[in-house]
Amino acid sequence: MSWAGDDASELQTLVDSTIRPLMAKYDVPGVAVAVTVDGQSYFFNYGVASKENATPVNNATLFEIGSISKTFTATLASYAQVLGKLSLDEHPGKYMRQLKGSAVDQASLMNLGTYTAGGLPLQFPDEVTPAKMVDYFQQWKPDAPVGTQRKYSNPSLGLFGHVTALALKSDFADAMERQIFPQLGLKHSYIHVPNNELVNYAWGYNQENRAIQVNPGVLAAETYGVKTTAPDLIRFVQANIDPSLLDANMQRAIEGTQVGYFKIGGMVQGLGWEQYAYPNTLERLLDGNSEAMIFESNPATPLSSPQVPSGPTLFDKTGSTGGFGAYVAFVPKKNIGIVILANKNYPIAARVTAAYTILDQLKPIAK
Repeated sequence: MSWAGDDASELQTLVDSTIRPLMAKYDVPGVAVAVTVDGQSYFFNYGVASKENATPVNNATLFEIGSISKTFTATLASYAQVLGKLSLDEHPGKYMRQLKGSAVDQASLMNLGTYTAGGLPLQFPDEVTPAKMVDYFQQWKPDAPVGTQRKYSNPSLGLFGHVTALALKSDFADAMERQIFPQLGLKHSYIHVPNNELVNYAWGYNQENRAIQVNPGVLAAETYGVKTTAPDLIRFVQANIDPSLLDANMQRAIEGTQVGYFKIGGMVQGLGWEQYAYPNTLERLLDGNSEAMIFESNPATPLSSPQVPSGPTLFDKTGSTGGFGAYVAFVPKKNIGIVILANKNYPIAARVTAAYTILDQLKPIAK
């Protein structure tokens, strides 16, 4: 069903009444919202992409999406598995001989992709440079047995993406920009923003309201490196809701990212995406996106039979950089989804609440 006439006006009012107060409360300069209902996209732009130039946010504005990038990395890894280039049951030492026999090599690629390798930290220590990355993994010691704890980690997902690129015999950014983005029909998504798109690249704003853009770190491309537009990101959401129009290999790759592996409280961890039974309460969704989930180790229970969920399921992912905050959520069985992109890193709970408020109102009109 499409929103038209009074319905479209009602949707505009719903998004306006949710987003404008949020922007005012957290002093967010610019926000782009995209909503998909039954395959139809709707776009809502607010504020500015650059306070200095008063550049308004529009459908061409590029935002940093932070850790939502991990869902693209997961898609690349799943695609590599579909092509027979790797198996999630393999270990990183197969592709990085320097890691053969190390503690991190006890983890499978699936463990790296689900943050269950044994306690890799949220971030690399400050002293770790790209040149010292291999040394870091060689010397790392776990603080829990593989597969028993979920500890959200850039080094874990970053190594997952790095190994995937090695398996594909490709540079990671090249694999993403030349294979994954084009096959998904994403024409304005980048790891490295080209010169002709820099005019569309929003400035992010830190807590002191200083204009910033991301500084690449170790395995940054794999973990928080994607810059994209609301139209491209909602297209990615639509591909996840209904991958049937994609090439057969890409369809299977998308389906692979929606397999759940571990249960952590009320959330199921897949590759990139996090999953919740739907309908869900806001409280449970906030619990799954809480600081405890981000900064602490949490007991992980392996699912007896990892598979794509059969019942209605909400998939989501947050993403942040120093100057940007993003959130994506969608429910394939209801054919609804939302993207909220902002050029300020405002609280995750506020993003989740805003998206929940809007999605909750979409339920009555979705099939």
